[in-house]
Amino acid sequence: MITKILIANRGEIAVRIVRACAEMGIRSVAIYSDADRHALHVKRADEAHSIGAEPLAGYLNPRKLVNLAVETGCDALHPGYGFLSENAELADICAARGIKFIGPSAEVIRRMGDKTEARRSMIKAGVPVTPGTEGNVADIAEALVEGDRIGYPVMLKATSGGGGRGIRRCNSREELEQAFPRVISEATKAFGSAEVFLEKCIVNPKHIEAQILGDSFGNVVHLFERDCSIQRRNQKLIEIAPSPQLTRNSAPISATCRCVRPKPWVTRTPVPWSSCSPRARCTSWR
Repeated sequence: MITKILIANRGEIAVRIVRACAEMGIRSVAIYSDADRHALHVKRADEAHSIGAEPLAGYLNPRKLVNLAVETGCDALHPGYGFLSENAELADICAARGIKFIGPSAEVIRRMGDKTEARRSMIKAGVPVTPGTEGNVADIAEALVEGDRIGYPVMLKATSGGGGRGIRRCNSREELEQAFPRVISEATKAFGSAEVFLEKCIVNPKHIEAQILGDSFGNVVHLFERDCSIQRRNQKLIEIAPSPQLTRNSAPISATCRCVRPKPWVTRTPVPWSSCSPRARCTSWR
């Protein structure tokens, strides 16, 4: 039974977690930098503790945050979103110190943070995936061979990428040759990894995501879908829920929970799908 939670975040999400804790009779502990000392989440929480003068450094120090949770008598830590919410090291440190991490396990975070490993997990779960390479491509020569096999256009993606970075559409062998060193460079600088892979480019897709929640007992539910097709530079601008592109019995909704059912995962994550028809008859995990 959780009795006290350290909220490793700030602003609106921290306020929402404080409110949820109050409704459940759980004590909340807020953290703040000097810049946030008068923020609403600091005033609303049962306790508030400074994490230093730097505006961001304290929020990004997993060991310091877990130490503070232990010192204040918390039995759980909620990362909110952003900051360290997808940081496997934070989940590992929480487990080592006996603090419940409210989120996926370190294993799940690592698996889903690696796109090629995520693809393998989805294939193993029986979920259709976009055609692509089985793993990372070693060099431009292998990338060209795989591009010919998959068929152009293809998407060259950083394995650890996100936020619209480390991704290029390549319509031909020539474009793939030009994009390869650029994506390698961008991936190395942004994510600390030069690993890349290829996927078939779905032209004019509908980008649909379904939110899933899973617990450690194997129970999984989905919260239906949202349409994220309106994008700029591979980043979502508007999310529409429910999606006007899907029917209630569409394939992505029925397949979503299969993503995590092979193993009891504690998770809260969006599952992205690409549809190549207005009624989502052709779908694949992406």
